[in-house]
Amino acid sequence: TKEFQSRRSAYYWLCNSLDVYCPVQWEYGRLNMNYTVVSKRKIQKLIENKIVRDWDDPRLFTLTALRRRGFPPEAINNFCARMGVTGAQAIVDPQMLESEVRNVLNETAPRTMVVLEPLKVRILNYSELSWSRDIQVANFPNAPQKGHHIIHLDDVIYIERNDYKDKPDEGYRRLSPKQNVGLRYAGVIIKVSKEITKDGNIIELEVTAELVRPENRPKAFIHWVSDPTQIEIRLYERLFMHKNPEDATVVKDGYLSDINPNSLAVVQGLSDKSLKVSTNFQCFQFERIGFFAV
Repeated sequence: TKEFQSRRSAYYWLCNSLDVYCPVQWEYGRLNMNYTVVSKRKIQKLIENKIVRDWDDPRLFTLTALRRRGFPPEAINNFCARMGVTGAQAIVDPQMLESEVRNVLNETAPRTMVVLEPLKVRILNYSELSWSRDIQVANFPNAPQKGHHIIHLDDVIYIERNDYKDKPDEGYRRLSPKQNVGLRYAGVIIKVSKEITKDGNIIELEVTAELVRPENRPKAFIHWVSDPTQIEIRLYERLFMHKNPEDATVVKDGYLSDINPNSLAVVQGLSDKSLKVSTNFQCFQFERIGFFAV
């Protein structure tokens, strides 16, 4: 700008009049993260060795990686403001950044139901019950004025496989042959009638259903999907196994030997059809699971 140019001219005029040159330089300490590396040279090594996909791999902490992972810009800004500016090098745990992300997404990411490991459930008396087949669900249960989406309840639904146990432990609160459970938002209780197995594994449950009443209210409600859309879900863990993979006293063979083999898992899950109208980088909260980005 003209203002900047005039100030710069005045600055150099002052330096020349004093017969001295005064370059101005600011240096700040690098912010390091536990369980990762932030050195560009070391990240490049990870890419060259095909440990991560590219600079935008969500297991990294580059800005493009954080964007792809669904971290909102305001959450990153809040984290930076919380950390402050210092000339000394600092190291923090990723949970500090993730807590800021959760604070923002909790207010901006709509809820939806998704099943990661589906178990098929057939409702035998579906046609006998007088219930609503199309259910209106708020995108934010605590703020229904922010909008809603419609989910469909059919005679076949899918629940999480770990929401059913044929031999439950003491204190187990979900579905079992001797314990009923409610379906979230549907106002319905299901009771197991029969297990269908193949090669010793349970592949389907046959259940009966009834409406929830004060006298039969179940101990727990579980999420479910019906008439679903198949989606690919990527689950990320820490990229390295040790807190400081660059510490030669702990990781003697170097940071490339400390890669967590379970840092990425890809599963084929099921969601309700509301996800079909989502856009790139849009974030959702999968109920009882966590936050995810398209």
